[in-house]
Amino acid sequence: MTHTLFIKNMVCNRCKMSILKLLNDEGFEVEAIQLGKITVKENPNNDYLKFEKNLNVLGFELIKDPTKALVEKIKVNLIEHIEKNDTNVILAKLESEMGKSYSILSKTFSKSEGITLEKYFINLKIEKVKEYIQLQELNFSEIAYSLNYKNSSHLAKQFKQVTGMSMTDFKNLQIDSRKPLDQIV
Repeated sequence: MTHTLFIKNMVCNRCKMSILKLLNDEGFEVEAIQLGKITVKENPNNDYLKFEKNLNVLGFELIKDPTKALVEKIKVNLIEHIEKNDTNVILAKLESEMGKSYSILSKTFSKSEGITLEKYFINLKIEKVKEYIQLQELNFSEIAYSLNYKNSSHLAKQFKQVTGMSMTDFKNLQIDSRKPLDQIV
């Protein structure tokens, strides 16, 4: 028999490795691990309270509320698409990938996070833009293209709305104002 755990703030492969190490150190037998979700073999010797405490120390949180679990699944899904540069009509894809209507997903997300799903997705994209600018590997047009913006001026307008500065100003300032993906709301 297995037990599924939902984990908040598990947004990258390094997060998976940290949590996997913690589970192994505490004697859990892991069946499967995905961003935000872990399946372990049920074992009466597993100390879930200790695991939860150590998980919190690492900056993660065990999610027990089904609504919060759904919101975390949405976030992980969007982050995965951003990391793969697969941002083309992703909000429309959410419905089929999550198995719920977009209306339900959007309302649940907004109620839980205090921000619309669309604004959250834009914030994720802008953080990816900041990363690209800091890496200095792509010009603004290439960044816009990679994130499926219609053109670089549309990206520039959205960047300024979110950050309060132009992409050029951000590039010239060379400050690290990027937010960790698990802290974007």
